[in-house]
Amino acid sequence: QVQLVESGGGLVQAGGSLRLSCSASGSIFSVNAMGWYRQAPGKQRELVARITDGGSTDYADSVKGRFTISRDNAKNMVTLQMNNLKPEDTGVYYCNTEFRLYSWTSLTSYWGQGTQVTVSS
Repeated sequence: QVQLVESGGGLVQAGGSLRLSCSASGSIFSVNAMGWYRQAPGKQRELVARITDGGSTDYADSVKGRFTISRDNAKNMVTLQMNNLKPEDTGVYYCNTEFRLYSWTSLTSYWGQGTQVTVSS
């Protein structure tokens, strides 16, 4: 089955940096887009950053200029470099992948299990 393996979460002081990585594995024909979403306690999950297979990106306004998303299409891997972290960045970060199992199947998506990011003041 398809699996998303996330790494890089942890505890960091405000102003510090973390780098999140997510790799999609399994029998996948193609990956169209990959992204990172986050959810704080009691709040709705929100988009942090997203990147298509063609390299176009989208960022939440709150992270523009601080976060950078990139990907390696050959490895089905996406990374999120997070700089100048703030306490309000704290939350569970989830990797999401849009993909096709076969060329004739429709586009679907898969979520990672989530990784905790905690930014202390």
